Amino acid sequence: MSQIETRLAALGLVLPPPARPPAGVVLPFEFVLVRGDRALISGHGPQQADGSFASPRGKLGRELTVAQGREAARLTALSILGSLKRALGDLDRVRAWTRVFGMVNSAPGFNNQPSVINGFSELIIELYGPDRGAHSRSAVGMAELPWDIPVEIEGEVEVQV
Repeated sequence: MSQIETRLAALGLVLPPPARPPAGVVLPFEFVLVRGDRALISGHGPQQADGSFASPRGKLGRELTVAQGREAARLTALSILGSLKRALGDLDRVRAWTRVFGMVNSAPGFNNQPSVINGFSELIIELYGPDRGAHSRSAVGMAELPWDIPVEIEGEVEVQV
């Protein structure tokens, strides 16, 4: 087992299987596209252990609290890590997290997107450490996200070839 998977297990965390979109939805793209020493990560949402999108769903500042949004961002980190594991074979191949773009399904007037996306960033830094886990980041509010998920996150990592 890799170092990152050992850390996940110690935290009691499990990587979900590939995302299961709603019935009739086709996703004609790669969740992770590896090019040279870079892996580009498509937008991911929070998943349950069976691969379906996690609840609760809705807008931050209306149906969901910041704490619920942080948990959704943490679940999204696990979703991304699951996709990276399938694409790379080993999460230890990630040499550095370089860029993260966090989108928060926000009700009008909600402006605490950075606190929500911290749920993602804190887990990545906990798993990879302050050097490999450090990343540039944006956290923005969106009027809508697919299937009313509260958080969608994309990014890029440097990988060992």
